[in-house]
Amino acid sequence: MPVFCPNFKKYSVHSLCGLLFIAGLSANLQAQTSSKPSERSSFQTNLFNLEASANEPFRYSATLKNGSGQARNYALDAKLPPGWFASFRTMGSQVTSVHLEPGATQEVSIEISVNPYSKPEKYAIPVTAVSPADTLRLNLEAVLKGAYKIELTTPSGRLSENVTEGSVEQIVCTVKNTGTLPLANVELTAQAPPKWEVTFEPAKVERIDPSGSIDVTATVRIPDKTIAGDYVSTFTAKTQNANADATFRITVKTSLLSGWLGILVILLAGGLIYRLIKKYGRR
Repeated sequence: MPVFCPNFKKYSVHSLCGLLFIAGLSANLQAQTSSKPSERSSFQTNLFNLEASANEPFRYSATLKNGSGQARNYALDAKLPPGWFASFRTMGSQVTSVHLEPGATQEVSIEISVNPYSKPEKYAIPVTAVSPADTLRLNLEAVLKGAYKIELTTPSGRLSENVTEGSVEQIVCTVKNTGTLPLANVELTAQAPPKWEVTFEPAKVERIDPSGSIDVTATVRIPDKTIAGDYVSTFTAKTQNANADATFRITVKTSLLSGWLGILVILLAGGLIYRLIKKYGRR
């Protein structure tokens, strides 16, 4: 004879309903989780367009992010015009690749050096971070203004002079702008031997346009009794953006008057010795 257990039936239905509710809630959560989009990997910068002259590098700051669920190594590279060079730094060290854990980010400093003979214009610089699973691209722009270049020489190109001790000599120097940008406030200075004096006229040039030049007169004062020989003096033309040196070899010779005076002193000394010997030598 079958035995009925109404309590067992009652609690079995409740338990079954509870299990079905939990299973449905779990499935719903899983569906929501699976439908939530994962964060994407990226290579970004706030300042992608910079302007500079060919004498200074372009410096960018970028952020590299690994949005995947696996650790990845990203190799860094840049496509550059001929003669340009790029370097990458993280935490102060120069690198060629970056290792990132899942969800991690890394600040990357990008420095691009320019070929000084490049034409002034806007250049597109594609930078990539490549892993075995993906390739991240960063499009930079470099606006090249031109180059500051200066040259210091003489009209003849000769960088040597013959001078006499105690004299004042004038040397004509030529300052040339060999770059593509104007030079402003060109100052001229000299490093000469001790007690020598060098002044320039003019000592400061306000502006020299590209392909332009200007002659400057250097007045060199050589002290008296300077020992004969070769001396070196360095003239410098300097601006805020560029500078140039010219090394002059200056040969100092004894003056003709000093030579004759020396000979006269020797003759007088010889005559005095001869008279002393003649006068006292027989005693």
